[in-house]
Amino acid sequence: MPTRRQLLSTVPAAASALLALPPARAAAQPGPTAGWLAPFQTDVQRLIDASVGSTAAWDRLAELCDTFGGRLTGSRNLELASDWAADTMRKDGLEQVRLQKTLGPRWVRGAESLEIVTPVPSPLVMLGLGGSIATPEAGVTAPLVVVRSFDELNTRSSEIPGTIVLFDVPYTGYGPTVAYRANGAINAARHGAVAVLVRSVGPMGLRTPHTGGMSYLQGTPRIPAAAIPIEDAQRLARLVARRVPVTLRLRMSAQTLPDVESANVIGEIVGREHPEEIVLVGGHFDSWDPAGGASDDGVGCIVTWEAARLMKVLGLRPRRTVRVVLFTNEENGLRGALAYRDAYIESASKHVLALESDIGVFEPMRLGFSGNDRARQMMAEAVDLLRPLGFPPLGPGGGGADIGPIAQVGQVPAMALAGDPTKYFQIHHSPADTVERIDPKEMAKAAAGIAVVSWIAAEMDTPLPR
Repeated sequence: MPTRRQLLSTVPAAASALLALPPARAAAQPGPTAGWLAPFQTDVQRLIDASVGSTAAWDRLAELCDTFGGRLTGSRNLELASDWAADTMRKDGLEQVRLQKTLGPRWVRGAESLEIVTPVPSPLVMLGLGGSIATPEAGVTAPLVVVRSFDELNTRSSEIPGTIVLFDVPYTGYGPTVAYRANGAINAARHGAVAVLVRSVGPMGLRTPHTGGMSYLQGTPRIPAAAIPIEDAQRLARLVARRVPVTLRLRMSAQTLPDVESANVIGEIVGREHPEEIVLVGGHFDSWDPAGGASDDGVGCIVTWEAARLMKVLGLRPRRTVRVVLFTNEENGLRGALAYRDAYIESASKHVLALESDIGVFEPMRLGFSGNDRARQMMAEAVDLLRPLGFPPLGPGGGGADIGPIAQVGQVPAMALAGDPTKYFQIHHSPADTVERIDPKEMAKAAAGIAVVSWIAAEMDTPLPR
């Protein structure tokens, strides 16, 4: 099963910049507004006021997460949530609401556990990695070997056969560290390991394990793979460092079942003059299963959807169509992104801007852009209108995994809204990714920012240059 990191390598390089966002700069006082933006200022202020004066976005996120929980591709939860989203878009007055069908993978976690057998019995916290095979029914019981890099694994190759390997790799950012989750099973199996554990990819939490996609390679044995919290990884590493022999028992009943039908959820505000020209905004509607996927990526879906809802509430119909897409299957396949690209490949160049939100809304948040210099300058001037909300100047890193395929085909200018990555990766893919971690004011700010830049892109006299 491809991992998110592998899949990102197939879309524009700007998308992978989202995995290592620089800190947002402090917002400066707004300077003079660019002259071309003067006609937009009244509507911009209306959008901002309507968003920051409401908790509608947070209330909708809570409804999504509370009602449907984790929304793993192929699950009944995601199917029901997609139907709810389409019905709710229609109630909002969005137009041409539809479910764009595609097939998606179906991986089912099942029962799972991990425990220390020796030196003394002790349960450990774990989450199987998405796409992992199961253990035998009785589990895998084997000695533990702890390594801190692929190089150390290779150096100690003679010690690995018949063991459970733990990659106790400190978190140094999502991009460099996720390689151990993605490819740990392949590398450990090459040396004869019977199972693999990875220290969760993220900063220290409250003993929270982080799941996520992992890979197998044809010709290399497939072994079960799971993630454990930082605290449990360090406990095991300390025991081994004291030369205490450790034996573990891992049980997993995971299954990969045949593909099932899934769908992107699409709703629009149809443009009044150029309905064929599209400003695309969205996030991914699927999530991993331990929690409701509030930050990853329920919040991204809701704040982009809220941007369109605000336009509808205020009676704003732009020149171009604003299209909201809640993509399916970002976490373990990108089937939704590819289905969207394939369905609209002939009109890819009619997309005038694509914006994705998939790194949360934790302060400090920022907007990033990828496109030519003239388009960047225009959107930088547009983002300057958001200084009173605390947005910093426009940064790099526009794009995302889901908008990447259509943006690449159509050479579409791309934007991204992203929050503080440290706060985001502390909870993402974990049981802690719940709506309680999301601040209603931060959601309202994010929705306002997206509403403003998407409104300007959809309403300006001529499309952004490319």
